[in-house]
Amino acid sequence: MPTIRDLTVAIRQRPGIEAVVVLGRDGLLIDSQCSVALNPEDLAARVPGIVASADDIGDSSGQGMMRTALIEQQNGYAIVSCVGDDALICVLTSPAADLGSLLYDVRRHRESIARLF
Repeated sequence: MPTIRDLTVAIRQRPGIEAVVVLGRDGLLIDSQCSVALNPEDLAARVPGIVASADDIGDSSGQGMMRTALIEQQNGYAIVSCVGDDALICVLTSPAADLGSLLYDVRRHRESIARLF
């Protein structure tokens, strides 16, 4: 059976992926693979705030809790996805990354990823 490390390594090897951070909903780092100079623990600590804000939007709009968020930034993208009840994954990409296939794979394999925890 694959491990969380296998998951982060596999995602990180895709073209255009700069960082993969797996964290608990409390913001504590579980695992990371980064090609850019960043502090994965600092990033992990900030992701739950994104999820909380997205959940608030879903609550007030009646669309439910966040499952995946795509954030376009000046120099790339951040994808945050809930994987199970206790974990999140944050993927940072370059502007040239294939977002469509990445989003599809995260959505399609969400339950398999959740079983790793």
